[in-house]
Amino acid sequence: MQLDKDSKLLRIFIGEMDKLHGKPLYEELVFAAKKEGIAGATVLRGILSFGASSRIHTAKMLDLSSDLPIIVEIVDQQDKIDRFVVIADKMIEEAKCGAMMTIEKAEVIQYKPRK
Repeated sequence: MQLDKDSKLLRIFIGEMDKLHGKPLYEELVFAAKKEGIAGATVLRGILSFGASSRIHTAKMLDLSSDLPIIVEIVDQQDKIDRFVVIADKMIEEAKCGAMMTIEKAEVIQYKPRK
């Protein structure tokens, strides 16, 4: 698979405890991206965040550390990202969780599988 130099980066900000069908939402998002033929996805775990609810999520405080911030990053061409945003939005809605999605320009320098 080739990936254009001018691609897009979709970032989905959710919580670690967000679930869909009893599974972590971040896993379900990555598996859905793979099923859709997306070029790549990575899940990042944050150590400190706040969002629309203004609630602090942090790894420092034991009572708040059970719901750390999660960022799912997905890279592909604009048309595939646009189609996946619709899928991700439905999944987030079904999970009934707070979330934020952003899209940025991504200049892909290299995209190769392991040899």
